[in-house]
Amino acid sequence: MTPSYANIQVRIESEKVGIVTLDRPKALNALNDELMTELGAALKAFDADDAIGCIVLTGSEKAFAAGADIGAMATYTFADVYKGDYITRNWETIRSIRKPVIAAVSGYALGGGCELAMMCDFIIAADNARFGQPEIKLGVIPGAGGTQRLPRAVGKAKAMDMALTARMMKADEAERAGLVSRVVPFDKMMEEAIEAALVIANFSRVAVMAAKESVNRAFESGLADGVMFERRLFHALFATSDQKEGMDAFVNKRPAAFKHE
Repeated sequence: MTPSYANIQVRIESEKVGIVTLDRPKALNALNDELMTELGAALKAFDADDAIGCIVLTGSEKAFAAGADIGAMATYTFADVYKGDYITRNWETIRSIRKPVIAAVSGYALGGGCELAMMCDFIIAADNARFGQPEIKLGVIPGAGGTQRLPRAVGKAKAMDMALTARMMKADEAERAGLVSRVVPFDKMMEEAIEAALVIANFSRVAVMAAKESVNRAFESGLADGVMFERRLFHALFATSDQKEGMDAFVNKRPAAFKHE
């Protein structure tokens, strides 16, 4: 039985996919400390569940998340945010999740919402999705990785444009720029995301986690170090029973039955 939360909803699809829905509709899913703590707990619970092979994170039709909760932040001082380790303390739990996390984004993904989507492993966007980093309007800059992950996704020019002018990027432009992996009609978005998650969940958990870790390494090291990291993980997978099963199934033209070990 899945636990209940005040700011998110959780459920399991087809016994293999964990789904987390941000649920602060009156605030357009604005991200506050309570929500992010609950999100971290839900993600960690799915990560620890051997039956779950992939996680989908989504919001509402109108907003994935329209940003951080400005009302809560408005009175913070430097001492408040620094001593309290604001953002680092609970927003980045998602970075420690080893299973793939797919962001299914419709409506606004602005500020912290855009940054949260970028912390996921890839984004499937509805055709009504809008991405942006409007923090400059508030006299600050993105604080949850927006100035770092956005240029890695879309390049310096578009990242500078978005961070300095606060303009929003529509879904089709986001796909062309490389921010999202695919764009689908809103009424097909969750179906598409769950279908992708089920495909992933049916592969070897060990290989999937290794692939995620290796791709992420590309953003954190030089090419030579990254290739060597990939090579060592590739070699290591030859010690798994799933590698033996997968290759034997291919050679003998039969479906693979992975045991995730």
